[in-house]
Amino acid sequence: MLTESLTVHAAFAAQAAQTPDAVAVAGAELSLTYRELDEQANRLAHRLRELGVGPEVPVAILMRRTPHVVVAFLAALKAGGYYQPVHSAYPADRQQWIVEHSGARVLLADEAMNQQVLPSVKEVLLIDGIDLSDQPATAPEVAVDGAAPAYAMYTSGSTGHPKGVAVRHRDALALALDSTWDTNRHERVLMLAPHAFNVSTYEIWVPLLHGGQIVIAPEGELDIANLARLIREHRITGVHLTAGLFRVIAEDAPESLAGVREVLTGGDVIAPGAVSRVLAANPDLVVRAMYGATEATVFSTNSPITAPYSPTTSVPVGRPMDGVSLHVLDERLDQVPAGTVGELYISGIGIALGYVGRPDQTGERFVANPYGGPGERMYRTGDLVRFTADGDIEFVGRANDQVKILGFRVELAEIEAAIVSHPEVGDAAVVARELKPGEKRLIGYLRPETGTALDVASVREHVRTGLPEYMVPTAFVVIEQLPLTPNGKIDRAALPLPTPQGPTAYRAPDGPVELALCTAFSEVLGVERVSVEDSFFDLGGHSLLAMRLLNRIRAELGVELKINTLFDTPTVAGLAGSIRPKEQ
Repeated sequence: MLTESLTVHAAFAAQAAQTPDAVAVAGAELSLTYRELDEQANRLAHRLRELGVGPEVPVAILMRRTPHVVVAFLAALKAGGYYQPVHSAYPADRQQWIVEHSGARVLLADEAMNQQVLPSVKEVLLIDGIDLSDQPATAPEVAVDGAAPAYAMYTSGSTGHPKGVAVRHRDALALALDSTWDTNRHERVLMLAPHAFNVSTYEIWVPLLHGGQIVIAPEGELDIANLARLIREHRITGVHLTAGLFRVIAEDAPESLAGVREVLTGGDVIAPGAVSRVLAANPDLVVRAMYGATEATVFSTNSPITAPYSPTTSVPVGRPMDGVSLHVLDERLDQVPAGTVGELYISGIGIALGYVGRPDQTGERFVANPYGGPGERMYRTGDLVRFTADGDIEFVGRANDQVKILGFRVELAEIEAAIVSHPEVGDAAVVARELKPGEKRLIGYLRPETGTALDVASVREHVRTGLPEYMVPTAFVVIEQLPLTPNGKIDRAALPLPTPQGPTAYRAPDGPVELALCTAFSEVLGVERVSVEDSFFDLGGHSLLAMRLLNRIRAELGVELKINTLFDTPTVAGLAGSIRPKEQ
């Protein structure tokens, strides 16, 4: 039973006493039963106590993804402190900043990370080489309350430095013991995410606190073939895949999820077509759409999706987890009606303590809850959502992903959803790029549906049918695969700059009409020279510039053209062909 005083390590000890001989964690080189995991963590916890670890003292952890990570996390808790994973892929300066900012004086590392030892750390323990045989196999007696921090994870911050989010024992426990997991679908969970990211809270504590098993995926890049092999060989029943990775698997090999009982996905816009393809290939599978934040203990909402499934324009992220309250509010913190977009605030179970050492940022994001009791807080997510008629939460976009284009405020996620609804598009991303100083342009990046030859013109026309002209990207770039960050989200910074898609050789205008059009193109677009085969939109044109161009054509040539004509024939040669018949 979940109580205010219960801790994560106490809940684990109770489970270990029930299933001591069951395998708790399995890796390529090492497997541990519940008894072995408990005893190894106890011995390490005693050593940490000797080094000064106690209540509210962080233990930095810089390790490969192996069973030793689970030992380290558990030992930090048993010693009375909290664990603070440091991502091994971070640059050394970023690792150093995190450890110095947190004040951690003890670092748990493994031999592979030995060359990355941080100079500010007082004590480094190489966990895969240390002899702990002289330490007791029983747990240290340390008084820790459920309101104490269990872990701190550093996320990207708007100030240029990471933010450390401190999460309490009681909130981590509430997630692990949520009724969402009261099924037989999470008996063997694949630990796939970097353990410095919040999803590891699910991957570790959900199976361990239910008598299940963690299966450790090997460190490094994991291709689909190896993922399928792990799922098959270890009979994986539950796995979390970021929305980006989920889409890749749905496109290339949905059958690789055969045997899995439940797939969690989220962290970005979930493609309805990807859900459809996965369920078509695995009709007994449950796809559970998840939404949450590190500041709200990983997951706050969920929506189970089963076959038969008919995709719509978006995938709602569902309803709140146990003890979680959702508030969709306007700028005055008034609740908005169902169907109206507002900013999401989360209260109740799962709200983190705040940002380590940053009371200013904590005060900005963790605010007083006008709908709760005295002292209650709610977390301002920065996400724009709406309640559907069925009472589900539908994600619209990030408030801070809102960009201003041509005087209009634009949500990039809405444009991406419109692009992905085209049948030839498998995946898409939209960014606002400043191709010229002071002038942002929307660029759409398209990954074609498997086995299709993508017609960019048809995509542009498709988007135009569903969005205002100012929301239609000025350029589209076809890309084989959208780049992903280490935690599986779209790496927008790595998307290539668009390049003109005109001919390889310049073709000069022929006659006064083409000459006038080339001059108009050049002046409106601010480019030095235009070939008659260059596309207005590939050169950076957009809807408002299109209006300027048509006005210039009317003034210079006395011809009225509709904007649809420009979209249909966006080259000088094409427009000239539309104009000449009218001159006859």
